[in-house]
Amino acid sequence: MTWLILGIVVAVIVVFVLAIILLYNGLVGLRNQVKNAWAQIEVQLKRRYDLIPNLVETVKSYAKHEKDVFESVTKARNLAQTTTATDAAERGKLEGQLSSAISRLLVVAEAYPDLKASKNFLSLQEELTATENRISFSRQYYNDSVLRYNNKTQMFPSVIIAGLAGFKTSSFFVVELPEQREVPKVSFS
Repeated sequence: MTWLILGIVVAVIVVFVLAIILLYNGLVGLRNQVKNAWAQIEVQLKRRYDLIPNLVETVKSYAKHEKDVFESVTKARNLAQTTTATDAAERGKLEGQLSSAISRLLVVAEAYPDLKASKNFLSLQEELTATENRISFSRQYYNDSVLRYNNKTQMFPSVIIAGLAGFKTSSFFVVELPEQREVPKVSFS
């Protein structure tokens, strides 16, 4: 009889330990998925940062008197590119400012028919459109990953393991201003 009770106690302890291991490993996996999703956003943002100087120079050659627009795009790009912000909300704010500056640059470009017909500009426009779409997809994937991770860290019973192991919720990548929620218009007709 004591062997049976001892066996049941050992079995319960083993099941309990396995449950803790599975919950902990699930949290680690989801946290790493969030980090990977953030890295994918960074890759696409880097691609965008690399395109912006070429776009500015192309438009600048046609619209020399639009100095303040070029400066605002360059300033927003440099600020977004050099930020050390790891918080998604703060980073979203900076990226939104850059998107607004790019939109203003593209509005300036609309006033120059020769520019709109330039192969170089059309190529950059196409690249920017593709990059903005990739950024949008990466942001969505990141936010989906954050949702799964945050749900896991806040739901029972994993909330217990998350609290004991120091897992913190992550921030969503949110664009705050309504005009920044729109992808910059890059099509000219």
